[in-house]
Amino acid sequence: MLTVWRYDVIWIEKEVFPYLPSYAEWTFNKLGVGYVVDYDDAVFHNYDKHKWPFVRRWMGDKIDWVMRNSKLTIAGNAYLEDRAKSAGAKNILRLPTVVESKKYTQKPFNRDKNKITIGWMGSPTTVKYLRELLPVLEELQKEVPFKLLVANGQKSIEFEGEYECLRWSEEMEVDIIHQMDIGIMPLPDDDWERGKCSYKLVQYMACGLPVVASPVGMNKEVVDHGINGYLAKSKEEWKIFLSKLILDTELRKQLGDNGYDKVHTFFTVDRNFGLMKELLFEKNLVAAHLSLPNGIRKEEE
Repeated sequence: MLTVWRYDVIWIEKEVFPYLPSYAEWTFNKLGVGYVVDYDDAVFHNYDKHKWPFVRRWMGDKIDWVMRNSKLTIAGNAYLEDRAKSAGAKNILRLPTVVESKKYTQKPFNRDKNKITIGWMGSPTTVKYLRELLPVLEELQKEVPFKLLVANGQKSIEFEGEYECLRWSEEMEVDIIHQMDIGIMPLPDDDWERGKCSYKLVQYMACGLPVVASPVGMNKEVVDHGINGYLAKSKEEWKIFLSKLILDTELRKQLGDNGYDKVHTFFTVDRNFGLMKELLFEKNLVAAHLSLPNGIRKEEE
């Protein structure tokens, strides 16, 4: 805050001071610095949907103000983009959550594997989404043999069947996904979840896995139903689509290859960075004296 005058633009992830008014963002504008703000979660619901009325009344429009007064608002999906538009944001760039192509390599495909592994990767705070699906997976495991692999911060889950829990680490992410054959992402259709940017799905697909996911928010944009995975609307559909993938080796290969191609074309750091550079420099959203970096290429959404 004491050195912002040195910079041409400030990049903010979501907000500067959570649960305080937008004093910092206001200061940046008053100093003539300006800021870019970046959203990959529906953090505005921390305020406008808060359980305490005084928070909703006092801070309900905080994120709208931050978006409206930014030089550029970056939104990770359509739900976040629509909120930025309704807030009156002047410049909006839609950028999905992405991966580094060099890091996320395609898993070698084994046609002779005896038992298929269904995998879920997340955090202790998001394991609640998996818990809702566990009874379905227990039923399915009695009909079709498979192993459940869970990677998060826990050592065990309440699952009556064959499973393994691995401790997640950033360094081991790709190795963990390579132990899976099918990736899953269950979500409830609620306000907060509509703002999620489907990072799990992008990670699975970046390694060549077919996926099954709930048709919520960004999941509907990442998954092309029947092409790189399936969108399961009900518990019965979860069982049907997972069974198809478990039992059909060539289907897993085909959908996994399609997902790999999509992610490494549209969901990469390089692509996002090119789009950001174009808006920040070529379209003069920051100080005019900044030079245009080499290698900028126009890309269509």
